[in-house]
Amino acid sequence: MAVMIVFDFDKTILDCDSDNWVADGLGFTKSFEELTSTMPWNLAMDIVLGKMHSQGITIEDIADCLRKAPLIPHIASTIKTAHSLGCELRIVSDANTFFIETILKHHGLLDCFFEINTNPSIIDNQGRLRIFPCHDLTSPNCISNLDSCPPNMCKGRIIERIKANAEEGKKKIIYLGDGKGDYCPMLRLKKEYFVMPRKDYPVWS
Repeated sequence: MAVMIVFDFDKTILDCDSDNWVADGLGFTKSFEELTSTMPWNLAMDIVLGKMHSQGITIEDIADCLRKAPLIPHIASTIKTAHSLGCELRIVSDANTFFIETILKHHGLLDCFFEINTNPSIIDNQGRLRIFPCHDLTSPNCISNLDSCPPNMCKGRIIERIKANAEEGKKKIIYLGDGKGDYCPMLRLKKEYFVMPRKDYPVWS
């Protein structure tokens, strides 16, 4: 049977959180922490990126910072090997398109992935990076009725669609994740599928 491997991104492919990495690396740690204490993480990151832009930090500055972010040891070779063996690779992540694609492209991994599911991003006509929620914040979010899903993304909803694709193509799913946001999609998998939680991270328990 063919195999579909679904990866989380932050702390599963990348050995850190990409939002924190950019906020810390560009000097906005305090501002980001203050915002995330009062509002959804996704919205806070969009506001921080606006602050960066207003202070003269460019898209290339952000990209340079992202290129320095560490990957999990051996993950690049693992991804390339799985792809070369014919596995269909997908990402389901609460990061954003610009961060993920910049990092994967830097490491020569972008073309290994069939699909990337994440929060959309654009560069507006002012040259400012904008981040938007994957799912409508005003509608009911978590398909499993858990408090582990952030308001902007229920990975379980995405996995339901991916699962239908896998079944149509007679593929078995392997899901790799680390955080509490990965708990919901893991619950949506069939018993014959596999979960690989990162050891000693929240979803491990």
